[in-house]
Amino acid sequence: MLLMSFGCQTISHAQKSDNPEPLQVRTSSIEDSPEETLAIARYYKKRFNGRKTSSGAIYNPKKLTAAHPTLPLGTQVKVVNLVNNKSVIVTINDRCREHEESFIDLSREAARQIGMIGQGKATVRIIIVENDNQSDEISDIEQK
Repeated sequence: MLLMSFGCQTISHAQKSDNPEPLQVRTSSIEDSPEETLAIARYYKKRFNGRKTSSGAIYNPKKLTAAHPTLPLGTQVKVVNLVNNKSVIVTINDRCREHEESFIDLSREAARQIGMIGQGKATVRIIIVENDNQSDEISDIEQK
């Protein structure tokens, strides 16, 4: 049964190969680098509340999480809404199907924080957060 025609889908362990290819970020323009890319962001529909994600965690719309087709699970990324320059740091804990353009599926709270609830989708910049700065940037977000 197709869970969702657009956006996120959970990939079962049976579908994953024993020797997966190295995961890479697809870039959408010459300005992009492997550490950051332009993408289309959408957010999870309410019907996914409480469902298991690809990482095994239960989806909680109040957590700062996201689905991405290729980034390793557990990767933290900063997502910047290009319309209003609002940003949020999320943890990749789920998979979504690949699209022609780069894509990320945000939790409802992450979407709210960058001001895209109501629009349904937004053009964003995805920036991989370096390990040294993760705790500082997460603390900054938690204080807001």
